[in-house]
Amino acid sequence: MRARVLVRPKQGILDPQGVAVERALPALGFKGVSEVRIGRLVELEIENPAELEAISSQLLANPLIEDFEIELLEDAPAA
Repeated sequence: MRARVLVRPKQGILDPQGVAVERALPALGFKGVSEVRIGRLVELEIENPAELEAISSQLLANPLIEDFEIELLEDAPAA
């Protein structure tokens, strides 16, 4: 089975990359953008999707400062 895990900083945790992007946008002519959060997307093939929660909390994300979302996908080749 193919899965995606989206990892991003928890609300209230400083996100320096998000702040940098948010500050740069007006200089590039983009107005009205706020609350920018930068995360990472992990795609993987897994035989036992029941293990995704443990994999995500123990390895892919730091549960003290990051949240994660798991999305199961249809079996399809990676883009």
